[in-house]
Amino acid sequence: MADSRPATKASKATTRPQRRTGVREAAAQATRDSILKSATKVFARYGYDGGSVEKISKAAKSYDRMIYYYFGSKEGLFIAVLEGIYQRMDDAEAAIALDASRPVQALTEVIRFVLGYYRKNPEFVTLLNTENLHKGRHISKSLRAREYSSRAVAIIAEILASGCAQCLFRKDLVARDIYLLIASTGYFYTSNRHTLTAFLGEPLESPEAITHWENFVIETVLRTVRADTPQDSPPPHDEDNTKWQKSQPAQGRARSSSRT
Repeated sequence: MADSRPATKASKATTRPQRRTGVREAAAQATRDSILKSATKVFARYGYDGGSVEKISKAAKSYDRMIYYYFGSKEGLFIAVLEGIYQRMDDAEAAIALDASRPVQALTEVIRFVLGYYRKNPEFVTLLNTENLHKGRHISKSLRAREYSSRAVAIIAEILASGCAQCLFRKDLVARDIYLLIASTGYFYTSNRHTLTAFLGEPLESPEAITHWENFVIETVLRTVRADTPQDSPPPHDEDNTKWQKSQPAQGRARSSSRT
């Protein structure tokens, strides 16, 4: 019978380097993730120009050279940050259990998700504000950003197609337009909530105000896509509007009514 001990030694010799390689890869990924996470916070706080490589490496407890090793440049890191925030939103939206065969409910869930995501992830909005100040010159160099937007629009397109097939939604709708309508209502409200609160004299971050706006957006989008728009029935939002207005300070209501 042949001695199996040399084979055992050979097996150990081949598996040990694989373990070491796996450990190194895990450590490298952990370092990269730490830099990316820290960069997201630093860029959100200081902007692109103020978010220096030194600040990021210090926050990540790493070294400047590691940023250049993994991302090539500060711009490369910023692009990776932007891709990361888009991917996280895309993953969160993909996790929603949507039933396109019930288009009204599905579209409502998409609206609630988008508005809620902006509200719960202020860094997302801040970073997009920063990139818009730079006229989108960084994200335009991304090879991955388009796939995230394509998926978001595709979800809405599927819902609209189902609604159209059931004669619930209009036939002339463009999914991109509905996506922009939903995104703009959520993004603008969140990005300008502080100045709008001061300008309108109304607490836009209160739970009542947030619920009011969410319901208003849902009603607005559904009215836009609906195949028929009956004019003789009051919108369901009216009751919510009355409750919300009653909860506002007298000064806020007076300023609102003076503009009508």
